Amino acid sequence: MTHLKTIDKGNASLNLRKQVNHALNQPIYKGIPRLEARRYIPLYQEEPSHNEVLISLAKLDFNFLQKQHRKELGNLTRWWKDLDVERKFPFARDRLVEMYLWMSGVFFEPEHEASREILIKVASVVSIIDDIYDVYGTLEELELFTEAIERWDVKAKGELPKYMQECYKIILNLYDEIGYELTKKGRSYQLFYAKEAMKKQTRAYFMEAKWFHQNHIPTMEEYMPIALATTVLELLLVMSLLGMGDIATKEAFDWLLYSNPKMVKAVQVIGRLMDDIAGHKFEQERGHSSSSVECFMKQYGVTEEEAKQELRKQVADAWKDINEELCHPTIIPRPLLVRFLNFTRAMHMAYKDEKDFYTHSGDKFKEHVTSLYVNPLPM
Repeated sequence: MTHLKTIDKGNASLNLRKQVNHALNQPIYKGIPRLEARRYIPLYQEEPSHNEVLISLAKLDFNFLQKQHRKELGNLTRWWKDLDVERKFPFARDRLVEMYLWMSGVFFEPEHEASREILIKVASVVSIIDDIYDVYGTLEELELFTEAIERWDVKAKGELPKYMQECYKIILNLYDEIGYELTKKGRSYQLFYAKEAMKKQTRAYFMEAKWFHQNHIPTMEEYMPIALATTVLELLLVMSLLGMGDIATKEAFDWLLYSNPKMVKAVQVIGRLMDDIAGHKFEQERGHSSSSVECFMKQYGVTEEEAKQELRKQVADAWKDINEELCHPTIIPRPLLVRFLNFTRAMHMAYKDEKDFYTHSGDKFKEHVTSLYVNPLPM
């Protein structure tokens, strides 16, 4: 950054100035690979020394994959509409396209269509569950729902209010669909981990709901273990392994769910703290439990800006932990760890500039969606 800031902008070419400004605002390493490619291809074409064959191949690659992603998005939109979310869950955020953008940042390659489908369906359903716990369900209803998820039995549905019955049915049907595909591939044991991750998720949601209903502002030591779970990242990381084939072994699932790995915690810390910094005021207004910003302010008697400054440092440290884990050999194959890195990149996009672009999907997400799924690169 020091060198980039000291470049003589007066003597640099326009192309170089564009790249320097972008790198200072959005480091390539923290960017979603496909968005960075979409931005860089036109810049490379402006270089006098560019290779025409390379440009043509890059554009063809981008446009062919864009067509595949667009088709997938159409199929998922039909699935989402068939769930009748708008009528059954009018309180829930309708963010399927934004979710597709987010999760295709983790798996963008053409061969990972099945992985994207699993990930986006589960993430979209969990978004409904999140809103049930955050803004709609009473504490008594949430306790019943949490117990029903623990039981994982269609008979438990009858004890729930109507809207929760609908959500519970969607969850069981989706997991049955995933289990059927896993069984066909001889990996049925993986469904156990997917269910365990969902159970852990709803337990954490329920604890947060209890804090809110009790007007309890926890200490940071109380808050972080639960708040890291409610990022949904552990669940989504588990779901991402389902589509990774033979390299996603039983050891990999056990490592992820039961060993509290440093890299997974770092991914969760970045997601939680960036989310809290970006959205804590809005979350308070809509009736959410305290965020890390409020917890830190109360515990240490500091201002909001001082709390945010400390949390930003923790985000920076978590990025260093991710880098360290990627550099050191582990029992987990590197291709799996790169997916975890991609999750972090996607969160950096969603909460960049301390704004929650998922909840308030305005111009920035629309710009990304348009560039990735609507406008092909001109040949």
